[in-house]
Amino acid sequence: MPAEKFRFTTVTAVVIANMVGTGVFTSLGFQLLDIQSGFVILLLWAIGGLIAVCGAMTYAELGAAMPRSGGEYNFLSRLYHPAAGFVSGWVSATIGFAGPTALAAITFSAYATSITPALDDPVVKKLLAIGLIVGLTILHSGSRRNSGGIQILFTILKVVVILLFCITALQVIETPQPINFVPIKGDSSLIMSGAFAVSLIYVSYAYTGWNAATYLSSELIDPQRTLPGILITGTLIVTILYVALNFVFLYAAPVDLLQGQIEIGYVAAQAAFGDIGARFTGLILALLLVSTVSAMTIAGPRVLQVIGEDFNALRFLAKKNGDGIPTTAIYLQSTIAISFILSSTFESILIFAGFTLALNSFATVLSVFVLRWKQTQLDTPYKTFLFPIPPIIYLTLTGWTLWFVLINRPIEVLFSFGIIGSGLIVYCLSRTRGPDQNKI
Repeated sequence: MPAEKFRFTTVTAVVIANMVGTGVFTSLGFQLLDIQSGFVILLLWAIGGLIAVCGAMTYAELGAAMPRSGGEYNFLSRLYHPAAGFVSGWVSATIGFAGPTALAAITFSAYATSITPALDDPVVKKLLAIGLIVGLTILHSGSRRNSGGIQILFTILKVVVILLFCITALQVIETPQPINFVPIKGDSSLIMSGAFAVSLIYVSYAYTGWNAATYLSSELIDPQRTLPGILITGTLIVTILYVALNFVFLYAAPVDLLQGQIEIGYVAAQAAFGDIGARFTGLILALLLVSTVSAMTIAGPRVLQVIGEDFNALRFLAKKNGDGIPTTAIYLQSTIAISFILSSTFESILIFAGFTLALNSFATVLSVFVLRWKQTQLDTPYKTFLFPIPPIIYLTLTGWTLWFVLINRPIEVLFSFGIIGSGLIVYCLSRTRGPDQNKI
């Protein structure tokens, strides 16, 4: 039996750490390639936060009604069809966590090597990224007590450092950049453009992780009571941090220096604090990304675990150690993440993962209407506040973004559909059910 379950603070830390990571420290550079308005950029991040909060409120109802680990896999299996749940779990396992884990590890190595030109080598960066994943895999395949304690520590450090960075930068910068943070002529056309919608995918990716608590429901103390508070609290904290951080980035560094860059935090720190300050900041930001990789290594394998519990052909994925940790699933997810590091480019993973995850969560938020209309026998101790407004906002904004990405980035969309198709094939080959089939 597990020694203990995860507490409110631990899982809230997992939510925050899953969200604050690669996206906010990298995606601004890609957004600025097409959008140079400070107001529109900050609006992007505010809208991304609104989408995430609406999604979290909806997921809270789903998670409270069906408190089992697995996230979308659990929800869609019960509310749509086991095939829909399996494909969702397949997406989470292959892209949803392994892809962002790889991106966070790559970003960690980019910031870590920025402290000295001697380390700025592609091979060194890959080795550092892989080494981080391997180290955290070993840590989180041990005991739950060590896993949760490390996660809380790194997440507190992450929030404190981001706040200190914002406050200190605003104090030391004597001449802010000439960029408008109030609406100007032409902003309305930018907001309705395809570039805005594609940029919203970058932002949505940065907010990915607001649903992380639903992957740990079975290991959470009193999930029906605490899960809604965890999801909403974590998402609101991150929204505030994101808007503040991007304001400081644009306030500190020239747009032409930020455009297309991955190490946005390093560039902004260099403009604000000089070379020495930038190197120190780069090192600190690299350490913060350890928390992101750590959180994904905790949450993601639980999807593989419940798939293994429900399908005999994949039973090996449900194997646990003496402390109830799904070790095989952790090893598999980390292996997939390492393969991404070795084979893919940063931007391709970002667009591909962002579109696929948005599509996955779109289907899940839509399922709350199925829960309300067809699953009335389920106990729903938490109801979405102001229903149906939050899910409608989420579905409208996310659907609009998905449509524009479909038009503007068809290659990444085709790869996304390929992953979904491969999930259906694996489902057809693995649908011999295990003894836990009644759970879905």
